[in-house]
Amino acid sequence: MAKKGQTFSSYTVELKREVVRLKLEEGWSYRQLREQFGIKSDAQIAEWVKKVKNNESLEDNRGKWNKKHFNSLEEENAYLKAQVEYPKKAQSKSTREGVVLKSERFQIIDELRRTHPLAWLFKIAEVSKAGYYKWRSNRSKPSIRMEKDLLIKEHILAIHKLHPYYGYKRMTRALSREGMVVNHKRVRRLMRELGIKSVIRKKRPFYGHRGSVVFPNVLNREFYAENRFEKLVTDITYVRVGEHFAYLSAVLDLYNNEIVAWKLSERNDLELVLDTLKQLKGKPFTKKALIHSDQGFQYTTKAYEKQVKELNIQGSHSRRGNCLDNACIESFFSHLKTEKLNLVRPKTIDQAYRAIKEYIDFYNKDRFQEKFNGLSPIEYREKAAA
Repeated sequence: MAKKGQTFSSYTVELKREVVRLKLEEGWSYRQLREQFGIKSDAQIAEWVKKVKNNESLEDNRGKWNKKHFNSLEEENAYLKAQVEYPKKAQSKSTREGVVLKSERFQIIDELRRTHPLAWLFKIAEVSKAGYYKWRSNRSKPSIRMEKDLLIKEHILAIHKLHPYYGYKRMTRALSREGMVVNHKRVRRLMRELGIKSVIRKKRPFYGHRGSVVFPNVLNREFYAENRFEKLVTDITYVRVGEHFAYLSAVLDLYNNEIVAWKLSERNDLELVLDTLKQLKGKPFTKKALIHSDQGFQYTTKAYEKQVKELNIQGSHSRRGNCLDNACIESFFSHLKTEKLNLVRPKTIDQAYRAIKEYIDFYNKDRFQEKFNGLSPIEYREKAAA
């Protein structure tokens, strides 16, 4: 007799039936039978009890070939022929450790299905009917995905032609604006296949100096603004024009990163800064508006201090030699050079002016930013005002 805890699978089929019969005669419950043979399901015990009472074998015949006799000698010969043809096909397929891959077996069945019944082929190949039809329904999907990849690549190339500096993140955003919602990982893979890379901006150190008028660092890296013309940042950057340099002064509104004033000059002097500030006259400044800059010599002069007071706003200076205190305007200049000037390489001051004007218009109106959930500065301002 079985020892307690011995698994039911260790018995032969006939011994299983005999053990269950004896335990039932002893009045064992389903729970006792489950504990004795390590079975978790009452349904399984009930099935065995039913078979024992009907004097049936406990052997599980589910999924096994129906061993009924063939209806005719011709049908039996046809089955034997299928048994011969299948191995011939299988010999030409790829194998793993001598076993034909399941996908290859499905392919063989698909080739033989016109000459032999599918039920026979499933039996010979040792595969399920459900698995075969699932394979048939899915086999066209790779080609569909390839066609979709080609379509996405066409859009990526078109966007790259207009904006060759886009990386995969901004490319993903640009595609979504065209109505193509694509996972960023897929965009990165397709760009890698096309050999497209973003332009990496070089970091550069900044060294300040001590001026005659130095405002306290009122901004203190608090770059978020709740209203327009509440917090402005300004700076000057050089622009290569042929073999020489021009200088660009710009003012950026931290509310929506919009460029609200700018001027290009061949001279890096005080007049450049003052002329830029004059463009701010009449703007709707808030009560505690401020304008922040580094400690460049133009921004620490008495004339600059006077101009700021005439605008009725507060001045603010970065700490000495710390460009991160004015990172927003530095970032704009870096984008301008990377995405426009380094690609155009203007030869004259007029070409440089047109290129800068074109980029600033694009930056304000169309260049979407993650900070504003994919909206451009003007789009963000108009949406907030609506």
